[in-house]
Formats: sequence, structure tokens, C-alpha cells
Amino acid sequence: MAQHLKPILCLVLALAALYSTEAMDFAVSNNAGNSIGAARFDKEIGADYAKQTLTSSYQFIHSLFEHSNVRSVQNVNMVVEIIDGVTFASNNTIHVSAEYIETYPTDVKKEITGLLYHEMAHILLLHGNGQAPSGLIEGMADFVRLKAGYAPDYWSPPGVGYDWGQGYEVTAQFLNYCDCIKNGFVVELNKKMKSGYSEGYFTELLGKPVTDLWSDYQYMYRNK
Repeated sequence: MAQHLKPILCLVLALAALYSTEAMDFAVSNNAGNSIGAARFDKEIGADYAKQTLTSSYQFIHSLFEHSNVRSVQNVNMVVEIIDGVTFASNNTIHVSAEYIETYPTDVKKEITGLLYHEMAHILLLHGNGQAPSGLIEGMADFVRLKAGYAPDYWSPPGVGYDWGQGYEVTAQFLNYCDCIKNGFVVELNKKMKSGYSEGYFTELLGKPVTDLWSDYQYMYRNK
């Protein structure tokens, strides 16, 4: 009986995810005026592609994190504008720097795609009720980018870094190592961060303190 119910359950989850996406409202606007970055966005990326990427990143994260233990949102917006920095997410809006688009030297479409996956992760994943360290939060967002296949060439190679919580690709690649030790580790870690955060979650899930796991990780890459 259980074997017959499993395909039905999978179908129900898939339909629920599809309905959830259809109920979402994704919007893209280019508010960078006559800037070179605004023109390059229109020419090399475009609002339609950006909206499609918002949809695909939303679906990917829901699938990767098993359609549960992600934040419930009704809409996600992306705006290209004149801002400092590169990108950031606030109040379910992803802000993208027109200057960054202007000056990015190679495939800007792929780069913005990866950044949208990163920022969508910030919108959807759990943050330990504000208790999780920023390095872990940024690392989990880059872990999503990595798993989606949009890790850029400028990232540091695996094994590099001074601390597991350094953030971004350093932490993302360490989390990927932990995920190889126990498939689904990052999903389980995210679930545990629904209401709080503790470094003890690493010990609970993998049987070792995070500092020991980091040492093992660096040792492995030093000896490859």
C-alpha cells in the first residue's frame, strides 16, 4: 500500500508547487534611466528573461528544500537601479546595480542569473529568527547558486578560506562538503533554523563540531 501511495504523494507535492508558482506574482522593472547599465540590461538580459529567472529560482529552491520550511511570500520583484554595491534583497524586492551590469566584463546574463538565485534564497530560506550568523546566511545563498549550476569562474576554489563562517563561496563550498557527508544536510540545517540557531546543529546532524568538520574539509583539499 505504501509503495502505491508514494507516487501519488509525489504528484500532489508537484502540483502544489506548480500551483504555488502560478499564484506568485513576479515583476521586473528597469529604473536606471539612460544609464549604460540600463541599456545593457535591456539588450543582453531583458525583463522577460529576468522574470523567467525569478520563476525558475523560486521553483528550484522549493524543490531543493522539499517544498517546506521556506518562507511564504506572495510576490517577488526585481528592480535595476542606480545603487552602490552589486545586489541585495529587501522586503521581497531584489535590487540590482546598473553600474555592476555596465562594468561586468564577461557573460553578464549568466552572472545576473546566478545573483538572482542567490537573492531568491535570501528571500525564501530561514534565518534562525535573526540568530544565524551572516556568513552562514550568505553561504547558504551561494550554496543554492552552486547547486543550480551558476557558480562563477571568479569564485575561490574549494578548500580555500580562513573560517567556515567566512561567508559566500567559502561557506557555500564547505556546506557542499557537509552535504556530501550526509545527503540533504543543508535542507535539514535550514529546517532547524525555523526558530533559532546553534552551532550544535552541525554536531546533531553530522556527529562532529563544525570546527572539526572545517579542519577535515581543509585537510582533504590540502592533500589532494
